[in-house]
Amino acid sequence: MGKQQWCLRVNRQGAEAVRRALLDEGTLDKSLKIRPDGDELLFPVISECEGSMLAEFEELHQRVPLPRHELVGGIAILAEDDIIGAAAILADRPSVHTALFAESAVEGEFRTKRFRILAGEETTATIHTEYGRTFRIDLEKAYFSARLASERQRIAAMMNEGEEVLDMFAGVGPFAVILAEKASIVWACDLNPEAVSLLIENIARNRVSNVIPVLADAASLPEVYGRRFDRVIMNLPLMAETFLPAASLLCKPGGMIHFYALVADEEDDTPILSRIPIRAMEKRFVRSYAPGRSHVVYDIVVE
Repeated sequence: MGKQQWCLRVNRQGAEAVRRALLDEGTLDKSLKIRPDGDELLFPVISECEGSMLAEFEELHQRVPLPRHELVGGIAILAEDDIIGAAAILADRPSVHTALFAESAVEGEFRTKRFRILAGEETTATIHTEYGRTFRIDLEKAYFSARLASERQRIAAMMNEGEEVLDMFAGVGPFAVILAEKASIVWACDLNPEAVSLLIENIARNRVSNVIPVLADAASLPEVYGRRFDRVIMNLPLMAETFLPAASLLCKPGGMIHFYALVADEEDDTPILSRIPIRAMEKRFVRSYAPGRSHVVYDIVVE
């Protein structure tokens, strides 16, 4: 049902100027939709005025602002514990099946989080699509960040055809699967059995034949392989610096290590990077992590 309201009939040619004037005066009724009527428009106004007439209008439903959240496949991860906001997200986004709130930071040797389901299906698993590739994710079983999608594309663009790549903390395989398109082979390692299980599924899901899943502690990889690689990925932001010496033994001279870290904005990089021989290095901002703290990547050419 429409709503009867006073309005002004305006020719379309001068309609924009009238609309702006009514907005400036505060007399345009913004709760109702402007209505076309032949070559003219009907502008609803808040009260009767000179030249006004009554007409029926459709109510304009205002879009309710949604709470801050990150989307991973069909899951929304809310920044705050907000059950009402979670329900609003599910109502607004038909593709979202579950809304979660992280009850912990990344923790433990498997770098996982604990989540509470605020709304939707009782699951922490979903299918995530990234640049044409699909990944099965379970947020409580294995770490995953959708925010590194552009990073994965950046590194793929840097690569030469036929490189041998080592992903030291592969998780469910987003770096490994994306980089496999240019690499001759990608060795994808992780300590978390659940992550490696999902990694194996994602290799098959994307029909990739040159990614080798490995269940191993990254610190032991120099002994496991006894050889070096053209490119080494180190996506373990909270503690990757402890594995830098191992990474330098695994990277060919002139090869590149991509070392991700969470650092204070004014932090001195020297203590971290003095642990390995460096020929050249570029530090790049990835995203803000917390006030005064950033997620960065060091592109390191090994001496």
